[in-house]
Amino acid sequence: MILAIDIGNTNIVIGCIEEQNCLFVERLSTVRTKTELEYAIDIKNVLDIYHIKRADIEGGIISSVVPQITTVAKLAVEKILKKEVLVVGAGIKTGLNIRIDNPAQLGSDLVVDSVAAIAEYPAPLLIFDLGTANTVCVIDKDKHYIGGMIYPGIGVSLDSLTAHASQLGGISLEPPEHIIGKNTVECMKSGTIYSAAAAIDGIIDRMNEELDGRATVIATGGLAKKIVPYCRRKITLDDNLLLKGLAVIYRKNRK
Repeated sequence: MILAIDIGNTNIVIGCIEEQNCLFVERLSTVRTKTELEYAIDIKNVLDIYHIKRADIEGGIISSVVPQITTVAKLAVEKILKKEVLVVGAGIKTGLNIRIDNPAQLGSDLVVDSVAAIAEYPAPLLIFDLGTANTVCVIDKDKHYIGGMIYPGIGVSLDSLTAHASQLGGISLEPPEHIIGKNTVECMKSGTIYSAAAAIDGIIDRMNEELDGRATVIATGGLAKKIVPYCRRKITLDDNLLLKGLAVIYRKNRK
């Protein structure tokens, strides 16, 4: 069993992977001011809730897009496991053939998503990760990472709308009864959810044209569950994609 942790801008996703199975997945808030001990307590509490014994965990691996807390989180996990923890980055074997202008610029979360998708799904692939930012990874038929897309996440777009339109207040991300809203809240909910779904459908169509074929489409990330059901294209929802990718990379680097 391994402990896999993905540090994102909004949430830290924690899970234990045994063979191909995710035993649990939980989310903590990403707090840049927390200390090593505070993160260690948070992670230990999650393990205790699921009755995971430290002795049963053979190692840990971290993916992070928040450099300010990567080392703090690594030390926190090592404090719990008493073992060295891998961090996805320079010097880590991933097996991913990256064919973009500067491979070093590719975020570790995108690398891990791609590794997981290649291991489990047929190429070519489009991988949507819906979080603080929405990202799309494009894998060609030869399983090469050839590029992608980054655009504002649903929460970011909604926050911007409410911040710049004085008569619009905050809303929860839940679907309205009808696509044509009958009041301000319904209109905002409809606009947020259906515009995000339509954007995904449109991106799939355009990327398939450039790939000259129909790609397998995977969606993951904290907000994928709220948007994918309203898309019209065939999309496989995989909440645990990134954690499964961390497990694959851990095995590639196990001594």
